[in-house]
Amino acid sequence: MKIKSAVLRESGAPTPYAESRPIKIETLELDSPQRGEVLVQIKAASLCHSDLSVMDGSRPRPLPMALGHEAAGIVAKVGEGVTDLAEGDHVVCVFVPSCGQCIPCKEGRPALCEPGAESNTAGTLLSGGRRLHTETENVNHHVGVSAFSEYTVVSRHSLIKVEKDIPFEKLALFGCAVITGVGAVINTANIKLGSTVAVVGLGGVGLSALIGAIAAGASKVVAIDINDSKLQLAKELGATHTFNSKDPDAVHSIREQTSGGLDYVFETAGAVSAMEVAYQITKRGGTTITTGLPHPEHHFSFPYLTLTAEERTLKGSYVGSCVPNRDIPRFIDLFKQGRLPVDRLHSESISLEDINEGFDKLAKGESLRIIIKM
Repeated sequence: MKIKSAVLRESGAPTPYAESRPIKIETLELDSPQRGEVLVQIKAASLCHSDLSVMDGSRPRPLPMALGHEAAGIVAKVGEGVTDLAEGDHVVCVFVPSCGQCIPCKEGRPALCEPGAESNTAGTLLSGGRRLHTETENVNHHVGVSAFSEYTVVSRHSLIKVEKDIPFEKLALFGCAVITGVGAVINTANIKLGSTVAVVGLGGVGLSALIGAIAAGASKVVAIDINDSKLQLAKELGATHTFNSKDPDAVHSIREQTSGGLDYVFETAGAVSAMEVAYQITKRGGTTITTGLPHPEHHFSFPYLTLTAEERTLKGSYVGSCVPNRDIPRFIDLFKQGRLPVDRLHSESISLEDINEGFDKLAKGESLRIIIKM
């Protein structure tokens, strides 16, 4: 079938993207789903920094590539062997397919699925195949999803079936921002009731972590960013303290007002400068956790002695250490109860044709989650 899709053919284009237009809306041929695969009609897809990092070259991927990964839609057709999904089911896409057979999957860590990581890096589906092409060339899949498309074919292992009582533009958020941010708090850190928490970087993932910390019973939640409007939203969502990290005295002020630092500090910006702030405001005996995906050549250094002498912990969190088929329904239930108000992350809705302008806003930090409604 022929579909419209947002295709990136070259990374590193100059900003503003509204002028350089690195993403082209192309008509592609989409093959039918093969064994273990599903055809999904995409109804809503969010713009995320993981897409932006492919565009600017800090997350190298094989090109040309149909971008997009944080999305929700409707099952249009199932391939051979798919028995637990049917046409008309509502699904959330997950950007790491889990094979269920490798050691990390068997250990209950599907975010670290080895075949999933290999296929995502190669730009294929979990099977190793590609279902997108033009008359002359194959087009790579973005992390097995390629959601900035009218329809997409994905592995069954990239989908979570959900109830039909939530609008798609809200469901889409659960595929990346929510599971990464809330999951980092609940799964990776496993924070305790009454813990003190800080979040450095208030994008979709950072604000999800903040919401998750409040839901988990943190007694103090500190929000840190360079954008005052995001700090204001953090206050509205329940942050007890806010600091603009452009203030040269920010680290000193935070440590002073939190009696030497916080139990858990989450860095979600994917920038070395943000990670340095996060480590400096973590208290003795505390834990610093990063969900960021910086350029592979960037390095973070810290005083080695502090790991032992202050019994520090430094951890990474990928996909919020989630088990998606367990956690996405659980987080959706908490949203419906009003305990995870992640719908506040939805800044605006745009058309597929306005995607370059949308990424300009995201790159400038002017928006949280911009949703493409198909």
